[in-house]
Amino acid sequence: MRADLARPRNLHAAAWWLWALSLGVAATRTTNPLLHALLIATSAYVVVTCRPDAPWSRSYSAFVKLALAVLLVRLAFAVTLGSPLPGTHVIVTLPELPLPDWAQGIRLGGEVTGETLLFAFYDGLKLATLLICVGAANALANPSRLLKSLPGALYEIGVAVVVALTFAPHFIADVQRVRAARRLRGRPDKGMRGLLHVGLPVLEGALERSVALAAAMDARGYGRTADVPTRVRRTTTALTLGGLLGICAGTYGLLTAEGGTYGLPVLLGGAAAALAGLRLGGRRTPRTRYRPDRWNARAFLVAGSGAVAAVALFLASATDPAALHPGVIPPVAPTLPLWPAAAILVGLLPAFIAPNVPHKEPS
Repeated sequence: MRADLARPRNLHAAAWWLWALSLGVAATRTTNPLLHALLIATSAYVVVTCRPDAPWSRSYSAFVKLALAVLLVRLAFAVTLGSPLPGTHVIVTLPELPLPDWAQGIRLGGEVTGETLLFAFYDGLKLATLLICVGAANALANPSRLLKSLPGALYEIGVAVVVALTFAPHFIADVQRVRAARRLRGRPDKGMRGLLHVGLPVLEGALERSVALAAAMDARGYGRTADVPTRVRRTTTALTLGGLLGICAGTYGLLTAEGGTYGLPVLLGGAAAALAGLRLGGRRTPRTRYRPDRWNARAFLVAGSGAVAAVALFLASATDPAALHPGVIPPVAPTLPLWPAAAILVGLLPAFIAPNVPHKEPS
């Protein structure tokens, strides 16, 4: 294990996703703004330290802006539509618009209380933290390497997702390149006229890139399937559908009080059936992998550091819910619970153990 840690190599893309999604799961277990700020700072530090210089790694700032927009929209809805929460700290009273009888329960305007804004801020910050964690996974995990690790049954879906995820960074880079060229020539790049002159070359470039990508995918045999016996196809369909139904039923059982006895066995059985269906479905798309990524000690440690934060927040939400959910009515100043905060700081481990990636990584 020591030799494995000392050897520089690329980290498995799935490890980055597991690390980021674990931090996102931890964010869903609390409304404490101090813990959310710690989660955001942890993901930001790891992104700044470990992301390579590649087009797909520049999406983190876009996710941060999207998270900020979601938080502002949540506050705007709380101000304009009000909230059923009672509150005594009135900040401002807006003119209230009368609504017809069929719109009972909806309010436009009226009193805006501090309790309403505080609840909306906590709720919006939780969703914003989740979005930032997903942005961290996009900035750290190479989508093409992640695609190589997908099961054969999900390969075509994975290609579509990867193409969609890599389209936005290339589109933004094209816009910046065309605008810079127009500015160097002394031509306008803003306004309606500038938008047309910038948009047309960008769309033309996107169309040419799409045609080239379609030709490359066709040359590599994308979409071609192998013949499998009818018995195998029916077994695959039965296992996949049965597994998904089992996962839904098991999840429902775990979330309800009456299904506490059968929820976990049904969920595990459904997951096993779905995995068996995916493995059988991979026979229809035979393919080879060139230099497949392996799970090494670094990948397990990165994924495990995120899992520590998720498990710790799950346990803390059950043992000390008051610390993870500061009161809104009446407002209570949030405090930083020590051991959940320490568990979140374990998520900084990738910044110290992740291998040094090349400055220019092929996309």
